[in-house]
Amino acid sequence: MPREIGRKLIAQNKRARHDYFIEDTYEAGLVLTGTEVKSLRAGKANLTDGYATVDGGEAWLINVYIPEYSQGTWTNHAARRTRKLLLHRKEIGKIQQVLKERGLTLVPLALYFKDGKAKIEIGIARGKKDYDKRQTLMEKQADREMARAMSNAVRRRGGR
Repeated sequence: MPREIGRKLIAQNKRARHDYFIEDTYEAGLVLTGTEVKSLRAGKANLTDGYATVDGGEAWLINVYIPEYSQGTWTNHAARRTRKLLLHRKEIGKIQQVLKERGLTLVPLALYFKDGKAKIEIGIARGKKDYDKRQTLMEKQADREMARAMSNAVRRRGGR
């Protein structure tokens, strides 16, 4: 029985949702060393510059920053080392097929503990153009204004 139950978020890549259209998501395990797990348990990680790739039938996480453990000794890990992702063979095959298309990439979206085990959510993403980003921002702003107007209307009605 795991010590921890549920999902504890460590890091989230908000930039990925701004820069990419996320088409599909997968949950993968990570091959980590002891000091990496301790550093993650302290809540330290950065997914911003990271990406994943499939090479030789294996999935790899590249350029994700997990800082060195503060109380680690000479056994400490390299902060930006390449880490292996644990996925089913069929999932790796699907991802590899989709990544052959032009303009798609594999981006880390969230890093978390699920029932005591480190997991990462990766997404197959298509890059947004500048006009797509502006359109998304305008839609968010319009939704906010609509919600604000609705709450003001409800507040006025309740006051009468």
